[in-house]
Parts: sequence; structure tokens; C-alpha cells
Amino acid sequence: MSSEPTSSFYELRLPPSDGISSVNFCPNSVNLLVTSWDSTVRCYDTQNNVQKWQYNHKGPVMDGCFPEKNKVFSGDVFGSVKHYDPVAGVEKEVGHHGDGVRSVVYNSNTQQLFTGGWDQQLKLWDIRSDKMEISNHDLQSKIFTMDVSPISNMLVIGTADKYVTIYDTRQMETHLQKRESSIKYQTRCIRTFTDGKGYALASVEGRIAMEYFDPSPAVQSKKYAFKCHRLTESGVDVVYPVNCIAFNPHYGTFATGGCDKNVFFWDGANRKRLHALKTYPTSISSMSFNTDGNILAVASSYTFEEGEKDHPPDQIFIHNIISEKIIKPIK
Repeated sequence: MSSEPTSSFYELRLPPSDGISSVNFCPNSVNLLVTSWDSTVRCYDTQNNVQKWQYNHKGPVMDGCFPEKNKVFSGDVFGSVKHYDPVAGVEKEVGHHGDGVRSVVYNSNTQQLFTGGWDQQLKLWDIRSDKMEISNHDLQSKIFTMDVSPISNMLVIGTADKYVTIYDTRQMETHLQKRESSIKYQTRCIRTFTDGKGYALASVEGRIAMEYFDPSPAVQSKKYAFKCHRLTESGVDVVYPVNCIAFNPHYGTFATGGCDKNVFFWDGANRKRLHALKTYPTSISSMSFNTDGNILAVASSYTFEEGEKDHPPDQIFIHNIISEKIIKPIK
């Protein structure tokens, strides 16, 4: 007797020709932004499975975001930051970093763009201003990942020295907190909770840390870390990097994707794994839920954790979550 399907999926046509660095849904839309090492920034209509538009950088694009229908931002390995307005079809240079731009995030509440680079600099931009660069902050270590909460306005930055720096985006003069990562290995991804009270941190050593902003002992006592993306191969426990985290905006649960080619759904509040979505052809480089939380985009794209080698082609899978039980929190 066959069980009822919990999700269905299909592959996007005409994906990028090189590594996929990020996928991000535009809010309240079926449009998916995809950045790639082939120097392109592309938008796909995931409902009709067609590419809508594309613009190019002069080098590999390492991150992008699509916060509003007329605002797309992207950063490349040479330090260039671009803004594209898909409605008007206008592309413009925002500014530069001294080295590759690894992370690009936007706070729609405050109309602020933040970019973090391998030059150790956090930059704040206002694209409405003639002088778009508003401030520059030296974090004294390469920036690997960032996220901003639209609920609490907290900006969280993970750096190569395994520190996490937290800013209130309404008061950028100085950081609120700088704390050492509770995981001793390199940080790969940070994403803020949907309630704005904290963040999840993924590491190269198959662990996720659940952290909270409030420094009070009562709240800090709730933080924890757990192991994931580990396989037993020939009797040996093999640990894989966790490359990406995506929170479900409707339920507050989250997905993780790793170099073990797997995507798992988790209930962080109840500390439970909810579902193993699928094993993919290669590493999971990025993921994004749509606003309703019933569609998940997954980039299957080798992240070179084992160096240069033959690998499957870069692909993007669109999952329709048919059964909410695989993503809904445990009561």
C-alpha cells in the first residue's frame, strides 16, 4: 500500500552553466533570483519554468537578494556591488569592496543595503542617496555570511575568525554584541529566526547552533547545538559541511542543506528532525522558501569541498510541499 506523497518536485530549465552561489525568492512572488559563478544574475518564473531576465557581472557572482519587485542586489568576486530594477530594466553600479563580496542582504524596514566582503568590511548603502555608501565597518576578519531580521532589525555577521557580530540596523554607530561562535569549527551560514529573537548558525563540521540575541542568563540558557548531515560509511562516521539554512516563513521551522547531498527539515523549538526531503545529485549550495512556505527552491551544485573533480551538472529543484506535516512544528 503506497503512502500519500508529501511533496512533488521538478527541475528548472536552463540553469546557470557554473556553480550556483545563491537562490532567493522575491517576497509574495513565484520569481526566483539565482546568482552563479558563471557571472550571471538570473530570474526564473518558477510557476511557468522559464527564465524571465538576466544581467551580468564581470566575474563570478557570490550572492544576491531580491527584497522587492523593483530591487535586486548582487555582489561579485572582484568586489563590485550592483543594483538592478527589473520593472524599469535599469542596472547600475552601487559601489565596491576591496575584495570579493560574499554576502548581500537588505532590510526593507529601513531601506538599507548591507554588503560583507573578503576585505573584512561591512558596508551600509542607501541607493536613494547620491552618495550611496553611508558607512563602513571593519570587522577585522573575512565576512562569510550575513542575515538581517525584518522583525527585530538585527543584523548578524559570521566571520572567518569564528566570531559573530550583531548590529541593530537602526543604530549602526557600533555593534551591540560580538560573541565567539559556540561551534569551534568554521561558520558556513547564518539565518535569523522568523520571530526575530535569534539565529541559526551552520558549520563545516556537521552542526547547527541555535542562538538568541537577548544576553540575559534566562534566555541564553535556551541555546543549544545539534549534529546533522553525518553518514556512516563503511563503519566510519563521516561529517559533512552544512552549507545553507532556510527558515519556513509560515511555520518557523527550517531546512538545512549539506555536502552529503541531503536536505532535512527541523523543528528547532522542539529539537526534532521532521523530514528528510531527498538525496540530490551533489552538494546543496543554497535554498529558499517562498513567502507562503509551501515551495522550496534547492540548488544542487558542487561546492568543491573535495577539490577539483568531475561532478554532476548544476541544477535547481523546485519542491511543492503537499503535506504540511513534514514542515509543521510538533505540537
